[in-house]
Amino acid sequence: MRRMNEIRTTAIVLAAGRGKRMQSSVHKQYLLVRNKPVLYYSLKAFEGSIIDDIVLVVGEGEEDFCQREILDKYGFHKIRTIVCGGKERYHSVAYGIRSINWECDYIFIHDGARPFVDDEIIKRVFDEVKQSKACVVGMPVKDTIKIADEKGFVAGTPDRSRIWQIQTPQVFEKQLIVAAYERLLTEEEKLLAEGVIVTDDAMVVEYFMKIPVKLVQGSYENIKITTPEDLKIAETLV
Repeated sequence: MRRMNEIRTTAIVLAAGRGKRMQSSVHKQYLLVRNKPVLYYSLKAFEGSIIDDIVLVVGEGEEDFCQREILDKYGFHKIRTIVCGGKERYHSVAYGIRSINWECDYIFIHDGARPFVDDEIIKRVFDEVKQSKACVVGMPVKDTIKIADEKGFVAGTPDRSRIWQIQTPQVFEKQLIVAAYERLLTEEEKLLAEGVIVTDDAMVVEYFMKIPVKLVQGSYENIKITTPEDLKIAETLV
């Protein structure tokens, strides 16, 4: 039982992706960076932070491997459950949310392939979510962005000062994100028919709950490991 006024937080760490662009038979979250898997670094960051519990979402059939090679090997104690992910990222998030059957006020959702989340980012986004109920980590873009038409010609140039590249963690009041994802699963077929593609958790809240999502500064080093080039960068950053 928690103490009065105690805030409880849970992080859902997604590690169910296949990583086709990595061009490797090993899933990107298990590739080694300085002799440790990519997934190790994000779990370590949450393990040493204000987060109380961690839900690890993995690919089908990978539960025992992660228990043995990640949790037991590196001594992670905050991982409360390992959940099998789904076909799409949003299915994996939904299954992770549904697994939280303990008291929790705020849910952090993070891609396990982002190994450089740190304690400062986690603290900033936690401070913000208590005020705004929904927030995401990101950084202003450095490059000029062009909008392309269907033939590959420039259709427009948006104001760079108002464009952010979005990262994770994305953090929400529990009741808010639970309601948003239940609506998503209920209306999934309708969205697919309309050509709506769900790319992140903030989009689910924006679309279904009509609540503004606050942008919180992350770090340009908070990269997602997607290609072989990213792995080289990660080696340097570590």
